[in-house]
Amino acid sequence: MKRSGLVSDDFKRVESHDCPMSTCAAPTGSPCRTGKNKVAVQYHTARFRLVPQLAKALSVPTPAVRKPGSAWTELPRPVRAGAGPVGHVSLGYARASTARQSLDAQLDSLAEAGVTRVFSEKISTRATKRPELEAAVKLAGEIRSSGIAVTLVVHEHKRLGRGIELAMLAEELKASDVGLEFLTGELKGSHDG
Repeated sequence: MKRSGLVSDDFKRVESHDCPMSTCAAPTGSPCRTGKNKVAVQYHTARFRLVPQLAKALSVPTPAVRKPGSAWTELPRPVRAGAGPVGHVSLGYARASTARQSLDAQLDSLAEAGVTRVFSEKISTRATKRPELEAAVKLAGEIRSSGIAVTLVVHEHKRLGRGIELAMLAEELKASDVGLEFLTGELKGSHDG
């Protein structure tokens, strides 16, 4: 579901409404669910038809960031429309690929940037699970859903991963309205959610 290389935001429009299907009743901010309590592969017609731009669509797929087919859990509900962020929090993430590598340069860089809460781990780039990164992303989403602006700050983009892995993480942060900032490297700068 891409348009001009960008992921469609249709799912955000759909999720701005509770699902009216009594068998689903997914609240605002969460994807639709199946009768077996899994994330639905597409949104229920009764829900996406509440969005004027999608009223004539035949279906609206659930994006990969919502993990269709996985066990359904309620996601944090979005802040009321029109309410601006109240304050700002920066969370940091640092990673080294091996136990012998030092995190000191990354931690110093994050401290210089004013980041006080840092999640760090020594784990291979090839690892599919990164518990500290997952914890940072989860906390960022929870803080953002409470109405506070959040930025995940990383020394360099390579610390998060490469290629599709990095793109999927960036999409997940954007879906949660969490900013992303790199302190060095070719992607240096802020990439707002």
